[in-house]
Amino acid sequence: MPVNYKSIWMLILISVWVSACGQQAVTKVNNKIVTEAAMDTTEIKKSDDEWRSLLSPVQFNILREKGTERPYTGEYDNFFNEGIYYCAACGSELFTSGTKYNSGCGWPAFYEPSVNKNILEKKDISHGMVRIEVMCARCGGHLGHVFNDGPKPTGLRYCINSGSLRFEPGKSKE
Repeated sequence: MPVNYKSIWMLILISVWVSACGQQAVTKVNNKIVTEAAMDTTEIKKSDDEWRSLLSPVQFNILREKGTERPYTGEYDNFFNEGIYYCAACGSELFTSGTKYNSGCGWPAFYEPSVNKNILEKKDISHGMVRIEVMCARCGGHLGHVFNDGPKPTGLRYCINSGSLRFEPGKSKE
C-alpha cells in the first residue's frame, strides 16, 4: 500500500492545531509569565443578592461590605504552602506564594500582586485613618490594604483578608 504523504502532513497539522488550541495564551508581566486568564479584567457586576448566594457570610462581609476578619484568625495568616491566591468572589489571580511572607500583622501579607492590573488601589479615610484600600479590579471586592513598610524588593505590605482569597496549591510562578 503506497504511503500518502499529503494525508500524513494533514494529520500532523491538525494535531498541532488542536494541541495549540487547548493551551492558554501566556505573556510576560513584571518579568513573570502569566496566563491570559490571569489577566482577564472584564468587569463583573452582580447585585447584593447574587453575591450573597455565591459567597459565605464572612466572604460577603469582607468582599462586598469592606469588613475585616480579626487578626490572627484567618485561614491563610500562618499558611505558607506553594500555590496561587485568587479572588474568592470572581476567581481573578491576585497573589502567589512566592511573594507571601510573615509580617506579624495578623493577616496574610504579600510584597506584590501576581498581576498588577488585577488589583485596584484607592485612598481610604475610614475609621479615622488614611490608608490605601486594595480591591479586585474585576469584581471590585475589598481585599485589604497596602502599606509601605514591607520587605524588599518592593517595600510594600499587601495586608489581605483570608476571607477574600481562594488558594489553589501548585507551583508558584515566582
